[in-house]
Amino acid sequence: MLSLYKTLVSPHVEYCISACNPYYKKDKELIEKVQRSFTQMINNMEGKIYEERLHCLQLWTLEERRHRQDLTEVFKMCNGLSRLDELFTVDVKVRGTREHSRELAKLRCTRDCCKYFFSNRVINTWNQLDQPSSAIW
Repeated sequence: MLSLYKTLVSPHVEYCISACNPYYKKDKELIEKVQRSFTQMINNMEGKIYEERLHCLQLWTLEERRHRQDLTEVFKMCNGLSRLDELFTVDVKVRGTREHSRELAKLRCTRDCCKYFFSNRVINTWNQLDQPSSAIW
Protein backbone atom coordinates (compact mmCIF):
# COMPACT_ATOMS: atom_id res chain seq x y z
CA MET A 1 0.00 0.00 0.00
CA LEU A 2 2.82 2.42 0.82
CA SER A 3 4.47 1.94 -2.55
CA LEU A 4 1.10 2.49 -4.22
CA TYR A 5 0.69 5.75 -2.31
CA LYS A 6 4.17 6.97 -3.20
CA THR A 7 3.72 6.01 -6.85
CA LEU A 8 0.14 6.95 -7.62
CA VAL A 9 -1.18 9.40 -5.03
CA SER A 10 1.79 11.42 -3.82
CA PRO A 11 2.74 12.88 -7.24
CA HIS A 12 -0.78 14.24 -7.67
CA VAL A 13 -0.93 15.74 -4.18
CA GLU A 14 2.53 17.29 -4.47
CA TYR A 15 2.37 18.43 -8.09
CA CYS A 16 3.71 21.95 -8.48
CA ILE A 17 3.71 22.57 -4.72
CA SER A 18 6.21 25.43 -4.92
CA ALA A 19 3.96 27.40 -7.24
CA CYS A 20 0.55 26.68 -5.75
CA ASN A 21 1.26 26.18 -2.06
CA PRO A 22 -2.00 26.70 -0.13
CA TYR A 23 -1.95 29.31 2.62
CA TYR A 24 -5.41 28.94 4.11
CA LYS A 25 -5.58 26.48 6.99
CA LYS A 26 -8.67 24.77 5.58
CA ASP A 27 -6.88 24.14 2.26
CA LYS A 28 -3.81 22.72 4.00
CA GLU A 29 -5.99 20.42 6.09
CA LEU A 30 -7.90 19.28 3.02
CA ILE A 31 -4.70 18.25 1.25
CA GLU A 32 -3.27 16.64 4.39
CA LYS A 33 -6.51 14.68 4.76
CA VAL A 34 -5.58 12.66 1.66
CA GLN A 35 -2.39 11.37 3.26
CA ARG A 36 -4.06 11.02 6.66
CA SER A 37 -6.82 8.79 5.30
CA PHE A 38 -4.45 6.75 3.16
CA THR A 39 -2.16 5.95 6.09
CA GLN A 40 -5.18 4.62 7.99
CA MET A 41 -5.78 2.03 5.25
CA ILE A 42 -2.39 0.39 5.79
CA ASN A 43 -2.33 -2.79 7.90
CA ASN A 44 -1.32 -2.45 11.58
CA MET A 45 -1.96 1.32 11.61
CA GLU A 46 -5.59 1.29 12.81
CA GLY A 47 -5.23 2.46 16.42
CA LYS A 48 -2.34 4.89 15.97
CA ILE A 49 -2.52 8.66 15.74
CA TYR A 50 -1.40 10.36 12.53
CA GLU A 51 2.07 11.35 13.77
CA GLU A 52 2.78 7.77 14.89
CA ARG A 53 1.66 6.43 11.52
CA LEU A 54 3.98 8.85 9.74
CA HIS A 55 6.89 7.85 11.97
CA CYS A 56 6.27 4.12 11.43
CA LEU A 57 5.94 4.56 7.66
CA GLN A 58 8.89 6.99 7.51
CA LEU A 59 6.79 9.73 5.88
CA TRP A 60 6.69 13.48 6.43
CA THR A 61 3.60 15.59 6.65
CA LEU A 62 2.74 17.29 3.38
CA GLU A 63 3.39 20.65 5.03
CA GLU A 64 6.96 19.59 5.84
CA ARG A 65 7.43 18.32 2.30
CA ARG A 66 6.23 21.67 0.90
CA HIS A 67 8.72 23.57 3.09
CA ARG A 68 11.54 21.29 2.02
CA GLN A 69 10.64 21.66 -1.65
CA ASP A 70 10.49 25.45 -1.28
CA LEU A 71 13.98 25.56 0.23
CA THR A 72 15.30 23.24 -2.47
CA GLU A 73 13.95 25.58 -5.16
CA VAL A 74 15.51 28.62 -3.46
CA PHE A 75 18.85 26.83 -3.28
CA LYS A 76 18.66 26.04 -7.00
CA MET A 77 17.81 29.65 -7.82
CA CYS A 78 20.59 31.10 -5.65
CA ASN A 79 23.15 28.81 -7.25
CA GLY A 80 22.11 29.37 -10.86
CA LEU A 81 20.62 25.90 -11.31
CA SER A 82 17.23 27.35 -12.21
CA ARG A 83 16.20 29.99 -14.71
CA LEU A 84 14.06 31.90 -12.22
CA ASP A 85 16.97 33.38 -10.28
CA GLU A 86 15.69 36.97 -10.67
CA LEU A 87 12.89 36.36 -8.14
CA PHE A 88 15.25 37.08 -5.26
CA THR A 89 17.79 39.73 -4.37
CA VAL A 90 20.59 39.16 -1.89
CA ASP A 91 20.34 41.48 1.11
CA VAL A 92 23.46 43.67 1.23
CA LYS A 93 23.25 44.95 4.80
CA VAL A 94 25.99 44.66 7.40
CA ARG A 95 26.15 41.05 8.53
CA GLY A 96 25.85 39.98 12.13
CA THR A 97 27.29 36.80 13.55
CA ARG A 98 24.09 34.77 13.12
CA GLU A 99 23.27 35.65 9.52
CA HIS A 100 24.62 33.87 6.47
CA SER A 101 26.12 35.41 3.36
CA ARG A 102 23.18 34.48 1.14
CA GLU A 103 20.46 36.19 3.14
CA LEU A 104 17.64 37.35 0.88
CA ALA A 105 15.87 40.71 0.95
CA LYS A 106 12.15 40.62 1.60
CA LEU A 107 9.81 42.95 -0.25
CA ARG A 108 7.14 44.77 1.71
CA CYS A 109 3.62 43.87 0.69
CA THR A 110 0.18 44.15 2.24
CA ARG A 111 -2.03 41.97 0.05
CA ASP A 112 -2.35 38.23 0.69
CA CYS A 113 -1.71 37.29 -2.93
CA CYS A 114 1.68 39.00 -2.74
CA LYS A 115 2.48 38.05 0.86
CA TYR A 116 2.08 34.31 0.24
CA PHE A 117 3.66 34.27 -3.19
CA PHE A 118 6.66 31.93 -3.46
CA SER A 119 9.32 34.64 -3.48
CA ASN A 120 8.02 36.20 -0.24
CA ARG A 121 6.82 33.05 1.48
CA VAL A 122 10.21 31.30 1.63
CA ILE A 123 12.47 34.21 2.55
CA ASN A 124 11.99 34.05 6.34
CA THR A 125 12.65 30.31 6.41
CA TRP A 126 15.67 30.66 4.12
CA ASN A 127 17.17 33.49 6.16
CA GLN A 128 16.84 31.48 9.39
CA LEU A 129 19.04 28.67 8.06
CA ASP A 130 22.54 28.27 9.45
CA GLN A 131 25.57 29.34 7.44
CA PRO A 132 26.34 26.45 5.08
CA SER A 133 29.83 25.26 4.29
CA SER A 134 31.58 27.35 1.66
CA ALA A 135 32.01 24.31 -0.61
CA ILE A 136 28.30 24.35 -1.45
CA TRP A 137 28.07 28.09 -2.11
